[in-house]
Amino acid sequence: MSVLNHGFDELDVHTLYQLLKLRVDVFVVEQVCPYPDLDNKDVLSSTRHIYIKGRDGIAAYARCLAPGVSFDQGSAIGRVVVGQDSRRHGYARLIMQEAIATCRQQWPDKPVMVSAQAYLLRFYQSLGFQMIGEPYDEDGIPHQGMMLPLIFSHNSVSKC
Repeated sequence: MSVLNHGFDELDVHTLYQLLKLRVDVFVVEQVCPYPDLDNKDVLSSTRHIYIKGRDGIAAYARCLAPGVSFDQGSAIGRVVVGQDSRRHGYARLIMQEAIATCRQQWPDKPVMVSAQAYLLRFYQSLGFQMIGEPYDEDGIPHQGMMLPLIFSHNSVSKC
């Protein structure tokens, strides 16, 4: 399976419908969490939609947001979701690796941030994210702020 990466205007209506349906199926229905999923961040020209198409629609999804949209100090990866029938195939890691690469490419001078559901802390830590701040409740679900620090190479350090 390949990972696809598009801006909002590049999504056809069928793909957009499937992306939104997956988010509602998992975040609203499965997790019993009514919240305003359509937050106007999807349509921003800087937003990137990362997804994997399966046989029956979108198998996994994440979105990348520019610095200042959700977090002032860095870019954000959010709405990370894998459909019930697509779990245990490594799609979450694949989606996150592409999302991290996208954030690093689009906004190389900013750390990558996530608002992680508490039960997924080990998963995000395995990708290099570090906990920041205190745990908090978001829409009745325990969350933790996490940050993937900047990576500096020898070439990026200026010589005196």
